[in-house]
Amino acid sequence: MARIRVLVVDDHRIFAESLAAALAAEPDVDVSAAGSGPAALRCLDRAVAEGRRFDVLLVDADLGAAAGVVPAQRESGSGPPPGSDGIALVAGVRVTHPAVRTVVLAERDDPRRAAVALQAGASGWVAKDSSLSRLLAVIRGVLREETHLPPALLTGVLRELTAARKHRTDSERLVESLTPREHEVLRCMVAGLGRKDVAARLFLSPHTVRTHMQNVLGKLGVHSTLAAVALARRAGVRPAELAGDVVERSGQLA
Repeated sequence: MARIRVLVVDDHRIFAESLAAALAAEPDVDVSAAGSGPAALRCLDRAVAEGRRFDVLLVDADLGAAAGVVPAQRESGSGPPPGSDGIALVAGVRVTHPAVRTVVLAERDDPRRAAVALQAGASGWVAKDSSLSRLLAVIRGVLREETHLPPALLTGVLRELTAARKHRTDSERLVESLTPREHEVLRCMVAGLGRKDVAARLFLSPHTVRTHMQNVLGKLGVHSTLAAVALARRAGVRPAELAGDVVERSGQLA
């Protein structure tokens, strides 16, 4: 019998222990638990180093909320570090351990957050008060490459995903209006560089960088660097690499 390795990630100890115990009673399920995102990532890394791997991550949507950490306000790009809330952890695992399927456990149904979770890489969204049989069905389903959502959420999630796609398309269109130099300046802004750092990196004068930044804001139709960075992220703009990224010298300060 193939065994399913499950990692429960929840900082509500009583709930996590109860869920782990219930799952462990299944003959084909092995369960471990972690109380935070960083702890979960360490568990995943350790399993790989030992020649094992987890199959499914069950992640509390509000991971860290009890300690005063709430889900990031993604629009500003100023949220907590990766792994410090449930959906951020889902996104991190998608990059570092793509073979692991993630299922978000939620206190309440929220179409917007469920859509964000799916975009981050989650394969399922399950209410915490669901039956054990329902949760096991989802776990086994996501291992068959299925996506699981409560029926009551389907319409709302589809609406959110459609709106997000339109928003992204509009953002991509605005970014495409930038010149190559303005696009490079925007990448530096996404990386968090200030005007002087951008000037040094691109071999431009601070005054020229200021002009490029103003042009970027104008073409994107925003009024602040934070708003420009948020729009750029929606459009899939990669941040300039802070080390090892080759920048072509322009040969002039213009």
